[in-house]
Amino acid sequence: MLDLTFEAPKPKVIQGAKTEWELVIGMEIHAQVSSNAKLFSGASTAFGAEPNSNVAFVDAAMPGMLPVINEFCVEQAVRTGLGLKAKINLVSAFDRKNYFYPDLPQGYQISQLYHPIVGEGEVIVEMGPGPDGQRTARRVRIERIHLEQDAGKSIHDMDPNMSFVDLNRTGVALMEIVSRPDIRGPEEAAAYVAKLRQILRYLGTCDGNMQNGNLRADVNVSVCRPGAYEKYQQTQDHNHLGTRCEIKNMNSMRFIQQAIDYEARRQIAILEDGGRIEQETRLYDPDKGETRSMRSKEEAHDYRYFPCPDLLPLEIEQAWVDDIAAKMPELPDARKARFMTDFGLTDYDANVLTAERDAAAFFEEVARGRDGKMAANWVINELFGRLNKEGHAIGDSPVSAAQLGGVLDLIASGEISGKMAKELFEILWTEGGDPAEIAQARGMRQVSDTGAIEKVLDELIAANPEQVEKAKVNAKLAGWFTGQVLKAMGGKANPALVGQLVAQKLGL
Repeated sequence: MLDLTFEAPKPKVIQGAKTEWELVIGMEIHAQVSSNAKLFSGASTAFGAEPNSNVAFVDAAMPGMLPVINEFCVEQAVRTGLGLKAKINLVSAFDRKNYFYPDLPQGYQISQLYHPIVGEGEVIVEMGPGPDGQRTARRVRIERIHLEQDAGKSIHDMDPNMSFVDLNRTGVALMEIVSRPDIRGPEEAAAYVAKLRQILRYLGTCDGNMQNGNLRADVNVSVCRPGAYEKYQQTQDHNHLGTRCEIKNMNSMRFIQQAIDYEARRQIAILEDGGRIEQETRLYDPDKGETRSMRSKEEAHDYRYFPCPDLLPLEIEQAWVDDIAAKMPELPDARKARFMTDFGLTDYDANVLTAERDAAAFFEEVARGRDGKMAANWVINELFGRLNKEGHAIGDSPVSAAQLGGVLDLIASGEISGKMAKELFEILWTEGGDPAEIAQARGMRQVSDTGAIEKVLDELIAANPEQVEKAKVNAKLAGWFTGQVLKAMGGKANPALVGQLVAQKLGL
């Protein structure tokens, strides 16, 4: 496990016009379940299809059509719960949440209010080194995870007088991951979403694509006086936290931070002016950098929840849960700790290499049986740098792990220098091929023939007696001979061997 120091949440203190205030944040993350079919139908979940082409009869609320639960979506929810160290409820149930939207054909959403499939869990959010250099972390408690179906999409910009409805998303399975109000600042909120997204991607239960709306955050923001949060912790009385406002459908880490900061200051200004905060749902306008009212916040009774009469309670067996647990992948924190131990990586390098599951797997293949630190340097600096520059994902890398490993083998054996290795990497990137064969065919192998190097060095020493005397007085100046030998031999001489021979010849 990682050597982390857990700290109590540190509040973001905001100076109002009259006094100080603290932030309290809870989040509801809507994560689209990675599944080829929807939650209650066999319709495709493929993104980017023609409008209304991925719609089954049950999605369109045709009369007499009944939902049938997708077992794989249930499995994905269980896998997510296990990944968050949460309680898996062997008995859960679906409810109808009644409200009207044009893109919700049924007039209700099938969700889980009273009996969710996953109970309490946690997310460990690493916040980076503290003043003493020790890595610190926060524990954000998960209250519940429940399954529900998504609504469709209303489109308002295709015609000045009409709106259109696309039902392709209708019925797509969502996991709503509800946190406790444990987050105390905008940076922590963004770090929490990033860590949760990373875990979901490692698990393969959600692709985390925020641009496509596959991961969206509803952010609950309230402000309180210093010390009030501690009273809440003791009593679990939410009245200490102030009235919260919910900012809907956030799909950017940067916008989440900006929205929280603006909303906190808006609430503080109202309270210090003698007003009161109305519980409501708000939207964030990134162009104006402000939140605006969307509607008054509904309570559970406003939706007239009742058990879905079309679905029996969902009962799963412990043996099935145990089987899923036995097949769980290695998660980010465990992989990071192992990389630091097995490959001697720094905290920073291990963080970079384990940020994405595919990148971690790529590095591990490169590093297997080789120097871990050298492998990390090449993967992070050369490979990742080039991928970022050209906008490629790791899965689209023109250089495979086997090819990069071959380059490292040539360096380790002394057959090529670091400079030659970068030239070889460029050839592999643009042309492909086998590293050893390319190095051989293009005369890239460095010279380790002592006799050949000595011949060039002896001529240099004989021709430069003054430089020899200077080097004997100041050993640092011996590097001049090393550079001249490398230059004379076209950069193909083994730099380490040249350095050794220079020191011997000059008696250093």
